[in-house]
Amino acid sequence: MKKVDNKKVDNIIVKKDKSKIFLYTIAIGCLIVFAIILISSILDIGEKIRAFASWGIYVEIGFYALVLLLIFLLIVRPIIIIFKSPDLSIVTSMDKLDHRAITIYKKVAKNIVKNNDLPEEEKILLLDYKANDELLINLNSVFQNTVKKQLNKIIINNAKIVMISTAICQSSRFDMITVFTINLKMIKELVEKCGFRPSTKNLSKLTINVFGTALIAEGIENLTIDDVMPKTAMNAISEVPLLGKTLDSVIQGAANALLTVRIGCVARRYLFSDGSVVTKEDIRKQAYKETLLLIPQVIAGTVSFFPKKIVKFFTDKMKKDEEVVTDGE
Repeated sequence: MKKVDNKKVDNIIVKKDKSKIFLYTIAIGCLIVFAIILISSILDIGEKIRAFASWGIYVEIGFYALVLLLIFLLIVRPIIIIFKSPDLSIVTSMDKLDHRAITIYKKVAKNIVKNNDLPEEEKILLLDYKANDELLINLNSVFQNTVKKQLNKIIINNAKIVMISTAICQSSRFDMITVFTINLKMIKELVEKCGFRPSTKNLSKLTINVFGTALIAEGIENLTIDDVMPKTAMNAISEVPLLGKTLDSVIQGAANALLTVRIGCVARRYLFSDGSVVTKEDIRKQAYKETLLLIPQVIAGTVSFFPKKIVKFFTDKMKKDEEVVTDGE
């Protein structure tokens, strides 16, 4: 047998601990920066309300009270729910099942029953079992057959909300806050459906990803249709009043929606990995495939956002321009 080098093992452990501390620090920093931006935006609106009239101070106080309530419901509460959920990565790192591990699995089973519309037979599988090993088999079966299929719906629905809200609003700061809160809501819903949360390390990575996506959303406000459409299409658009501005907004919303899909897929990947539902090799192979499968559904939602007459005009004009070019040749 080869002799284990304890010094090398200790160095590896120290490096892992340092990387975790670094991730935690960056994640906390992202939350602090977001909080500063949020507070700054709120105070700015509050000052404008106060200057509106002599009684504006009372409206300002009411505004702050409403904002505090919304912050609790949309940001603080989802974070609490996520962190209160059991962490399966602790269990899967154990060599054998002990009382603590079984307690966590039982809590996960109860959470799945509580937060999912399961058939009666699947509820029985999770709540009425004879042995602990049987519970693990039942958990995996219910997760694969029912829960896993519902996660895509959560990602798609939240991506559509992001698309519509950021397309309608023309404020980059509002887009940033909206994308952050909806992505947080989506992660909370994914955690509730699964019955457990990603590891603290992966949650830190998710926090950084969500904050980065929110910052990108703020920059996407400057994206216009000129950046993504060919000149032939632009000629058709220019003939319809306000169509170009409308398409700019829709494209910005669709771009934010695609970023939300990406965050959802990353969160799901972490959940599958921490829960040992699939192997790491399977995750690598399926990650991009599953993301590409969700994107067309978001695009379809974007297309349905247009009035049918405008879409028909746009496509007909494109065909005519192509015919002119062909005849000229």
